[in-house]
Amino acid sequence: MQAMEKENQTNVSEFLLLGFSNWPGHQALLFAVFLCLYLTGLFGNLLILLAIGSTPHLHTPMYFFLANLSLVDLCLPSATVPKMLLNIQTQTQSISYSGCLTQMYFCMMFANMDNFLLTVMAYDRYVAICHPLHYFTIMTQRLCASLVAVSWVIATLNPLLHTLMMASLHFCSDNIIHHFFCDVNSLLLLSCSDTSLNQLMVLAVVGLIFVVPSVCILVSYGRIVSAVMKIPSAQGKLKAFSTCGSHLTLVVLFYGAITGVYMSPSSNHSTERDSAASVIFMIVAPVLNPFIYSLRNNELKGALRKTLGQRKIFSQ
Repeated sequence: MQAMEKENQTNVSEFLLLGFSNWPGHQALLFAVFLCLYLTGLFGNLLILLAIGSTPHLHTPMYFFLANLSLVDLCLPSATVPKMLLNIQTQTQSISYSGCLTQMYFCMMFANMDNFLLTVMAYDRYVAICHPLHYFTIMTQRLCASLVAVSWVIATLNPLLHTLMMASLHFCSDNIIHHFFCDVNSLLLLSCSDTSLNQLMVLAVVGLIFVVPSVCILVSYGRIVSAVMKIPSAQGKLKAFSTCGSHLTLVVLFYGAITGVYMSPSSNHSTERDSAASVIFMIVAPVLNPFIYSLRNNELKGALRKTLGQRKIFSQ
């Protein structure tokens, strides 16, 4: 009986990304909005990379991590937005089987890397505020490079495991993905193979890759708040909170959206809600990164002025 079922199964050669096709009258508007967001994010993050790279006094641990975050935020939207724009422009939703697995891999890799960098940056701010006199003895170049290197290794190997496991699954005639990119959960729903092991691995990753770092971030900021509250002057408290406010904003956006998509009960899921939440952490957050940091950081604003050669752009 199982052999007959396998014979009747058809290997899927492509998938259909429905994305936002249920808004047929707004395709031109969606194209314009996502194109503007994508180009703005590319330009902003590229400016931060150029500003940090060309300004020697910004070659510190905090800006080293920020430069890596900007690099990842250049790549994360690039894994989904160009294909989505092409599908909107050509009025097609198709993506090849290999292209879908490739997109899934890079989406997971850059999302994981974003997650690790936010965690490392929280630890960096904890050391800077709670142990300022020992900051440069703790956050050495070797430690910073090691933290980023280990993050890249884990972020690369983890999605490789999921991709190889996904490639071993069998897909039947159903090839419609109700999303704007090849999300791992959406693909598992389409498989006619036993996906219990894959689902278990996804849950394990959510627990290890996202929950543990988010707890580390909460602990870091808990200690930061405790240390800041001991500062006698109100101006000192304000300055300390200001240095962490931008980072905390990105953390809330990123983890809030991740929680909505991957950590909420399945009964609460809907195509529109998951797509909107995915847009926030995969497109909106990377776009906001350069603006949040540049508008609230005088050192970076100065470096950006120098890079652009137009002082009026970032003037108060």
